[in-house]
Amino acid sequence: MSILITRPAPSGEELVKRLQTVGKIAFSVPLIEIYPGADLPLLSQKMQWLSAGDLVFLLSKNAVHYANEQLIQEDQLWPDKLSYYGIGKSTSLLFQRQTGLKIFWSEKGETSEDLLQLPSLQQMSNKKVLLLRGNGGREVITSTLRIRGGDVDYCECYSRQPVKYHAANFSRHWQQYGIKTIVVTSGEMLQLLYNLVTDRDGKAWLLGCCLIVVSERLADIARSLGWQVIKVAKSADNDALMQALE
Repeated sequence: MSILITRPAPSGEELVKRLQTVGKIAFSVPLIEIYPGADLPLLSQKMQWLSAGDLVFLLSKNAVHYANEQLIQEDQLWPDKLSYYGIGKSTSLLFQRQTGLKIFWSEKGETSEDLLQLPSLQQMSNKKVLLLRGNGGREVITSTLRIRGGDVDYCECYSRQPVKYHAANFSRHWQQYGIKTIVVTSGEMLQLLYNLVTDRDGKAWLLGCCLIVVSERLADIARSLGWQVIKVAKSADNDALMQALE
């Protein structure tokens, strides 16, 4: 069984190396590349907009990395007067390691909906909220916190850009390599993968592969697109993906 890992570098390459060390055949084919976000120069200014007790949300490990690098370059510290929230355990632990500050996350799952269930986020009146995120993406946190009374702003700390592949060559190439399992870690990448393969034979191969995803929401999207064999990893980190691929 050959495995295709579609998550961006460096996480995708790291997962491939781990799989190869346990004897599995795996290939890294990132569907998106990550670049610094357009709002990074405004990060310090946006942080100064916040007062003691206001909230900062870290929506991915990329947001943590690029925001932390920007503050280091400006010789700035993360304010310890703010409350920090992260989507998922791996994002939150990365923030703790890099900053030494406390951060809250949901133990129930890795999605925005899981995070929004935290009791401390139910009443947001008179609270300012800064979301550190990538370009585009879901708006569920923004819309929900505004409904709950929060004054929400965001900072685009990184940008996701699709990697261009030749559609016909993509499916033919990976069929020849015997790919039977594909790992996809976001809805954006799932749609890119589905749209990339357009010919009938390629689509039959693609939808016949076992798909490893990282949430029930992604599994539902995959089913709607036509996948039949879907496995949901416990989280989006490489440890959970290794477990799912055993």
